[in-house]
Amino acid sequence: MQLAGKVALVTGAGSGIAKATSSLFAAEGAKIAALGRSEDELKQTVEEIQAKGGESIPVIADISQPDQMQQAIQKIEQQWGRLDIVFANAGINGVWAPLEELTPEDWDRTLSVNLKGTFLTVKYAVPLLKQQGGSVVITSSVNGTRIFSNTGATAYSCSKAAQVTFAKMVALELAQHKIRVNVICPGAIETNIDKNTDRRNLEHIQEPVEFPEGRIPLTDGKPGTSEQVAQLVLFLASDMSRHITGTEVWIDGGESLLQG
Repeated sequence: MQLAGKVALVTGAGSGIAKATSSLFAAEGAKIAALGRSEDELKQTVEEIQAKGGESIPVIADISQPDQMQQAIQKIEQQWGRLDIVFANAGINGVWAPLEELTPEDWDRTLSVNLKGTFLTVKYAVPLLKQQGGSVVITSSVNGTRIFSNTGATAYSCSKAAQVTFAKMVALELAQHKIRVNVICPGAIETNIDKNTDRRNLEHIQEPVEFPEGRIPLTDGKPGTSEQVAQLVLFLASDMSRHITGTEVWIDGGESLLQG
């Protein structure tokens, strides 16, 4: 097993990409600290891993709150005494609206969860990662990195572009400690993230664009799956990618090449 004996922190582990990744990591031998905002949302993830003979604990925290993230890392240290992998996946789409209608509060919430949350997750994990080295994988997006035509997604796209810059900066800083930092940029994936997207009055500011039939060329329009993204995260978390750091990888079936 590729991750035997390793400990992984997965944020947003209650659903979607992070849930699929938690399951795959556990199947490959990792112990999983499944982090989310409530025990209810993590229950299924943890129980499914345990039912298959894996080891997992729920970790309750809001990634945008420093004290809660410090406590989360402390819980992992108390449970297993080490941390090898961090999958910083938790995030929100937030409010998508014309610039004049996007409030400072809308902006702050999206940046606080997506960017500050990534910063806090990695920051407080670093002391444990330094003990033996490890891998950090951050979930960004095609938005803000290759796609700029989703008008109104300004706060979201800025947070996602900034995550890539953050990863490159800390990848160089942490390389001496044998800690690798990489980024995945998913396109349309079958998850429930749209449930926390608030779209407001976008029709009158969007430029009309007519795409060829099937906006995802590789699959003729069908979105990717969380399991496909989990396989990419496993590669970046494992020793198979031990010479890769500071790198973003797009996983979108060619969507961003067509739509960007």
